Amino acid sequence: MEYLTRKDVLLIHSIIIDETGGSHGVRDHHAILVLEDLPRQAVFGKELYPTIYLKAALYARNIIMSHPFIDGNKRTGATAASVFLENNGHKITAQKGEIEKFTLRIVKQKLDLEEIADWFKKHSRKI
Repeated sequence: MEYLTRKDVLLIHSIIIDETGGSHGVRDHHAILVLEDLPRQAVFGKELYPTIYLKAALYARNIIMSHPFIDGNKRTGATAASVFLENNGHKITAQKGEIEKFTLRIVKQKLDLEEIADWFKKHSRKI
C-alpha cells in the first residue's frame, strides 16, 4: 500500500490552488502531519481502517473537516483521496461535478468514514 506523505499533501494543495485559484498557506501543520500515520493505525495487530476506501475516506474527511489550509480544503481533500486511490490501483469514475457535490455533502451532513468510504467504493474502479 502506498500512502501519502505530508509533502504529497502539501504538493497536492499547492497544485490545486495554482490551477483553480485561492490562497496558498497552511493554517494547521499538525493536522497534515497526523495524516501520515492515521491510515496505517492498528490496534492489537488489527488495522483500524482495513480497506483502501476507508483510508481514502480518512484523507478526504480529515482535510475537509479539519481545515489545515487557508483555502482549498475541500478541493485538496477530494484530490488527496483520489491520488491515494490512483496510487493504489483505483480510479474515481464519478461524473463531472459529482465530486464537488460530494465534498459539500461531507461538510453539510457531517458524513462518517463509512459513508464516505461507500461513496468512494461506488464511484471508483480497479485499474
